[in-house]
Amino acid sequence: MWKWRKNKEQQQISPPKINDSDITLEELYTLLSKSRDFVVHENYGATNCTISYIKTVSDSKLLNQSILPVLKKNSFFSLEEIRSKLSIDNIDITTDPTVVREKMMQGDTCIQINGNNRNVLVIPTANLEGRKISIPEVEFSVVGPKEAFVESIDTNINLLRKRLKIPEFTLKEVIIGELTKTRVNVVYIEGIADQENINTVIQRLEEIDYDQMIDSSYISQMIADNSNSPFPQFLDTERPDRVVEVLAEGKISILVDGSPHALTCPTTIVEFFSASDDYFLPWHLASVFRLIRVLAVIFSVLSTAIYVAVLTHHHEMIPEELMSTIISSRADIPFPPILEVIVLELTIELLREAGARLPTKIGQTIGIVGGIVIGTAAVDAGLTSNVLLIIVALAALASFTTPVYQIGNTIRIIRFPFIIGAQVWGLVGITFCMLFFIGHLIKLESIGRPFFAPLYPFRFVDFKDAFIRFPFSKQVKRPLQTRPVHSTRLNYKDANEKRDIDE
Repeated sequence: MWKWRKNKEQQQISPPKINDSDITLEELYTLLSKSRDFVVHENYGATNCTISYIKTVSDSKLLNQSILPVLKKNSFFSLEEIRSKLSIDNIDITTDPTVVREKMMQGDTCIQINGNNRNVLVIPTANLEGRKISIPEVEFSVVGPKEAFVESIDTNINLLRKRLKIPEFTLKEVIIGELTKTRVNVVYIEGIADQENINTVIQRLEEIDYDQMIDSSYISQMIADNSNSPFPQFLDTERPDRVVEVLAEGKISILVDGSPHALTCPTTIVEFFSASDDYFLPWHLASVFRLIRVLAVIFSVLSTAIYVAVLTHHHEMIPEELMSTIISSRADIPFPPILEVIVLELTIELLREAGARLPTKIGQTIGIVGGIVIGTAAVDAGLTSNVLLIIVALAALASFTTPVYQIGNTIRIIRFPFIIGAQVWGLVGITFCMLFFIGHLIKLESIGRPFFAPLYPFRFVDFKDAFIRFPFSKQVKRPLQTRPVHSTRLNYKDANEKRDIDE
């Protein structure tokens, strides 16, 4: 009976409000006092002031060396006197409890003089812990810069500013997340980036209504033009030099506090086949490598589907010299080609997931040893043919040539519709699937700009840095897809004139 009454009383108590804008200082301190890391020094020093802070996010060294000794030795009559005595920048005096709450959550220290409970001195004492700048792990390059973004947004902005030493480098900040209060910065170059693109990105960010924002990948899903598309509509990168490159083209970047990756937009399908190494190598070598990646992706998507289509519907297409090899390899296979392909493709995906989720050294061992053992055992057991095993292995290897991780995941997924289409209608089914995805890419947009450019709409000028990278002297104009305000990058005549010093 007592237990029922207690539960009834608990049900009558209204739940606490989250981020209540009308909260008072007394209610704020009462709520914070429930946490063990909230510290309050009452009647401290000769001034008899109250000092409050959250020690887990505050810099204890700064407190003990620069703030507490000053308050303990001196007597002050106002908060203005305390501010003038402390050798710390950006100290504010406020009467707004909302400001006090936000600053204290960031690690600032609040001081009140007893008898004046309205005015609060807010001292910036945030302790910004984070890892040091390291080399890129996802977009590693043999040549070129070796710096990667970290989780601190201020550090990431520093990495960009030291590469773009111009006043036109502009930041716009938006706070997202009712619980996390995450800082999100829109970065662009004033005078180059199109204002409509900037307004579109800022508007979409401001319209996000979600309680948490942990990583930039949340944003790429929330503000994408088509969230149901398997193709990424934002380029995710961890390299500051790559962000600087796209900013110089008139594009926009999005930085999220707590995320070591930046988003760039508007983007196109050809950008996902471009690696950072392409700009550090001679243009003809970079063009060859870029074409190899494109052909490898096409092979990865179509190879197993063509195998199923030919063996199921189009036997007459197999050359006589190859027919005997295929017949001997499939003589003892009890399964049709479609089932054989699906089993091997799923096995490859299992090995990929296992290798990605396990620790690095163990994951590499699982991927190599597992692939060899399972593949050899499957052929010896007569569950699959050695010809198909080679094709599937080459297709998986070709999918790893994409320099951007997100498009690699897309390639892994879209292979299966092609395989099913090949089983049902043969090469006609592959053609239907290809037309479907091409039509989807044509309709797809990145912040309102065509994603399939420069193929559609066709722009010959933008082909200078698409599937083939032309020399820098030939890239006179910025990509038209970004609608840059100032489209000219260099003077064509000066770029092609090469004069020696004695001329």
